[in-house]
Amino acid sequence: MLTLDASNTIIEHALQKAQEMNLPPLSIAVVDQGGHLKSIVRQDNAPFFLATIAYGKAWGAVSMGRSTRKMGEIFIDRPHFLNALINLADGKFVAVPGGVLIAKDGQVVGAVGISGASSDEDEACAITGIEAAGFEAKI
Repeated sequence: MLTLDASNTIIEHALQKAQEMNLPPLSIAVVDQGGHLKSIVRQDNAPFFLATIAYGKAWGAVSMGRSTRKMGEIFIDRPHFLNALINLADGKFVAVPGGVLIAKDGQVVGAVGISGASSDEDEACAITGIEAAGFEAKI
């Protein structure tokens, strides 16, 4: 189970990684396996919309059972299907890297979404946070 403490640990370590990488201010969202928000932070001076993007990355990953990187790759040749999913999800679906599944013993227990740096940097911070909290990052 993904607890609030575990969610906050993921965020804490993702922020530490971002600081090590000298990244701009980020927003980080953690959702459980049902897409329900567990924790969210928006660093000082991060644009307010980043929180919505971070949540969309986390929600999109857990709703489809794959990282947003994988979804982006799948939908390159299927943009109409991606647009349909975005509409069906009322816009809560962001299919660019930065949304990573959280697993324990092979079972998905949630996802992390990060926005504010490049998509690859967002993803690296998510992986670091997940692994530091004792979970498996599924990209």
